[in-house]
Amino acid sequence: MSATIKHIYIAKTAGAALQTLSCANLVAGQGIQGDRYFNQQGSFSASAKHDPSTELTLIEQEQIDHFNKQYKRQYAYADFRRNIITEGIELNDLVGKTFTLGKVRLKGIMLCEPCVQLAETLDPLVLPQLLNKGGLRAQILSSGEIKLAEAIQIDSDEPL
Repeated sequence: MSATIKHIYIAKTAGAALQTLSCANLVAGQGIQGDRYFNQQGSFSASAKHDPSTELTLIEQEQIDHFNKQYKRQYAYADFRRNIITEGIELNDLVGKTFTLGKVRLKGIMLCEPCVQLAETLDPLVLPQLLNKGGLRAQILSSGEIKLAEAIQIDSDEPL
């Protein structure tokens, strides 16, 4: 199975419901056009200005599916409040590496651990059960458009 983009989400402001997109413009050094962090409207925007780890967040569809199955939940992918839902790739392996979503180049910065706010609004189990499985924070290195079903590739590697 190749690694692909399964879902794309943005929220206009902190706490706003995520909107589903079929394509999105990623802007190097800023984030996803229209998203809360791009517009400096995110929960941590004031303290994270120019912080590359707030530009883009990703999570594996497989981790959400496993959480839902294991705990008999039916949370939607958007409920986990990440920008990109992936399939077919282990995001933890991308920390410190460059990779592409479609033709847009990114760098994995750090794991995107679940936070207390997510546990309070979604489910307390996300803190212990998604520790080290909550996704990836990435820096956008080149601007461009991404679309659903586009491939995810690690630089200098074959398609995943």
